[in-house]
Amino acid sequence: MANKKKVVVTGFEPFGSHAVNSSWVAVQELERLGLGEEVDLHVCELPVDYLAVQNILPSLWKEHQPQLAVHVGVSGIATSVTLEQYGHNQGYQRLDNRSFCPASRCCMEDGPDEIRSVIDMDMVCKRVSGSNIGITVSVSKDAGRYLCDYTYYTSLHQGQGRSAFVHVPPLGAPYSSGELGRGLQAVIKEMLSLLEAGYTEEELKDNKHCRHREQH
Repeated sequence: MANKKKVVVTGFEPFGSHAVNSSWVAVQELERLGLGEEVDLHVCELPVDYLAVQNILPSLWKEHQPQLAVHVGVSGIATSVTLEQYGHNQGYQRLDNRSFCPASRCCMEDGPDEIRSVIDMDMVCKRVSGSNIGITVSVSKDAGRYLCDYTYYTSLHQGQGRSAFVHVPPLGAPYSSGELGRGLQAVIKEMLSLLEAGYTEEELKDNKHCRHREQH
């Protein structure tokens, strides 16, 4: 099919106490499940490395020109599949896997403080929560000022807002790899559905039915 939608989904390599990173496990499970015949899915494991992300993200957008890029990361405090609405430019002080962090403490000098996804995460949350897939979904406005947030901001800038970030809990706390894969599949399908219908954050302000959780 020449008119397939292109979707890029990334997870992260292990870091810190996360010897197995549930984000990449979930993305591999999603790759196995797929997003349907009409979607061309490309997955990629990102290093926990500021400079590498700075180089890889523009390449992914340029090479694949996706309708949507979805980045997945693990959160040690998450107990649900958490949809992030914003990427943030400043406050990056934590060292990456190469013991580096940006001297400027920001993603893009002169960039806006935050960039919001064009996808209304509350609406995605509401739709998935109403589908009884057995996985709790929540919404957050703080992606944590580490590689997750840094990746999200960089991707939102590259894709003019056509990007999403999903935090997943560690494996078994409470979900299995299969459940995380199904959860990812459900939220990404809803994101694509909203994009196709032309819904954006601005147009859906009255749909605020999901609980919010701040990531730290």
